[in-house]
Amino acid sequence: MRAQPPPPTWADAGLVSGEAVELDVRAARLGSRVLALLIDLVAQLVVAMLLSAVLSVVLLLLPGDILDAALAGALQTVVVILVLVGYPVLMERFAGGRTLGKRAVGLRVIRADGGPVGVGQSLTRALVGVAVEWPGLVLPLLSWVASVTVMLSDPRGRRLGDLVAGTLVVHTRGAGAFRPLPPMVPPLSGWAGTLDLTRVDDGLALAVRQYVGRVHQLAEPDRSRLGRELWAEVAARVSPPPPWAAPEPAYLVAVLAERHRRAVHRLGRTRATTAALWPELAPPSPTVPAPATAALRPAVPTQPEPVRGQPAPVEAER
Repeated sequence: MRAQPPPPTWADAGLVSGEAVELDVRAARLGSRVLALLIDLVAQLVVAMLLSAVLSVVLLLLPGDILDAALAGALQTVVVILVLVGYPVLMERFAGGRTLGKRAVGLRVIRADGGPVGVGQSLTRALVGVAVEWPGLVLPLLSWVASVTVMLSDPRGRRLGDLVAGTLVVHTRGAGAFRPLPPMVPPLSGWAGTLDLTRVDDGLALAVRQYVGRVHQLAEPDRSRLGRELWAEVAARVSPPPPWAAPEPAYLVAVLAERHRRAVHRLGRTRATTAALWPELAPPSPTVPAPATAALRPAVPTQPEPVRGQPAPVEAER
């Protein structure tokens, strides 16, 4: 399938498959990686608290003649190493190159050639990160500025640890914009209302939806060929046939629109039945505020307060 030029601008990772085809993969930039780092910092803080609690229990169980300041300091150093180095290495090893932060943001660490990251590469990334990036044991402020500069200047957004380890962080989620379904051709609306769509399953409907949403990206003659193949498969499952000749995408859009209309109608009937049987499960209907004049009541005449020094007014006879 050939796509119309220009190619997507988000395929900037520079990864090429074995068939010499550029993969549609985006490289992670500074913003998404900082967000993933913040989530990982929260996770590391939780891990550090848990390990510190375990360490406290271990220190309490040790006899007094063994416990000293050197042993306590060594155990604390082990906890710090496990949190700062062990956490990213173990997560990337057993979670497919994704820590908790990267999984939440939709990132993954891979090799520069597109392969899965290894333990040695993850360990190298973690050690370089602790030393000169975050927390940056060697000249913290200067190393932070250098790390940000490297990420902003690198074409694929790699940090120092990626350059040393030969790795790359990419997005695992597509960047394609959502395109709404084109409207149905009015002359086909009457025909679509009589269709029998019981044999059009979800898989076929999804294939048609993807074709209709990306038809503008396909080039001829592949666009027409794929449209004819999809319409032949749909036409074999729906009846009656269309009343007049039209392009295949118009038929496919009509079938999808009618299928969606019927699904919305069924959902509305189901919600109405549920509201009738279980009113407490139905969402509350928006209340219309009463007009301001309805809240007003006619004023009741009251007797005025007598003025000091004057006689009280006499009530008028009825």
